[in-house]
Amino acid sequence: MTLATTPERDSPGAPVTSLSPRVPVEFPTLLLILADYAGWLAVTYAYTRWPLALVAPVAVVLITLHGSLQHESVHGHPTRWERLNRLLAIVPLSLWLPYERYQHTHKAHHINPRLTDPLDDPESYYWRPEDLARLNRLSRFLHRVQQTLAGRVVIGSFWRIGMFLRDELLSLVHTERRALVRNEQNVGRVWLEHLAWCVPVVLWLKLVCGMPLWVYFVAMVIPANGLLLIRSFAEHRWSPAVPERIALVEDSWILGPLFLFNNLHALHHAAPMIPWYGYNAYYRRERSRLIADNGGLIYRSYFDVARRFLFRAHDALPHPAGRVPPTPGRAVPRAA
Repeated sequence: MTLATTPERDSPGAPVTSLSPRVPVEFPTLLLILADYAGWLAVTYAYTRWPLALVAPVAVVLITLHGSLQHESVHGHPTRWERLNRLLAIVPLSLWLPYERYQHTHKAHHINPRLTDPLDDPESYYWRPEDLARLNRLSRFLHRVQQTLAGRVVIGSFWRIGMFLRDELLSLVHTERRALVRNEQNVGRVWLEHLAWCVPVVLWLKLVCGMPLWVYFVAMVIPANGLLLIRSFAEHRWSPAVPERIALVEDSWILGPLFLFNNLHALHHAAPMIPWYGYNAYYRRERSRLIADNGGLIYRSYFDVARRFLFRAHDALPHPAGRVPPTPGRAVPRAA
């Protein structure tokens, strides 16, 4: 099958593969969203009735799935109406991440020619050498440890939240240094709305479920963040060719459904408008082309990722090129 390439409406500059006409409502995704919220309400309500050893793992799975569903919403699912998609995804089960901030930074990540750039790609773990040199020894050590899968999950689960909140504070005082996200949103308004949405979540947990917030955060939110970091750990690495920066993780029938098959990440970057339940069929048809395009950056499963990188670094911290070279005819944004 030949795939037509058209501009993606929500990611300026990123190619997208248009495979079939969009349906007005993707009912599998809509039903999954409703089931996820219903499951979360049920399992948190059971906090005083069931042992924490049962409640916490189920809640972790549901919060992780909610993060995957928010990712779907960012890319225009499950309906054609962006405001409805936003409403379906905005409830902050994780508490710490405002939906609009995630949407804004993730769209910047999907400007494919800037993938892995230390400044322009908000999801990059690379550093400019001069910025890395300014860190103290402890900070450099902690960043290096997080280049292993074990470090990313154990330390990064906390680190990612702390660094995000620090960057958000810097955004509020207009000193955010990531070129594509600074001063482009009313961050104060976003956070006020986010905190307003946190109120019903907190009231439900505290007044209805009798759950201490620290238990929810430490036993459920942090582990869910760790699971999502498994997915993103080996998604990208630098290569001069843009498609070769995006990996594929095959045969993931445990974590893959939880990540809504975003483990097929090269397919996702090529065609983010495909709904999650269509990934595997399209991947089977286009597997050879995708692997040829990404230079064979493929893992057999997440067990393969763990075998290679559990205690070994996935990559070095300094970006091999310092910055991603500019696309011809397009200037590279500068940091403040």
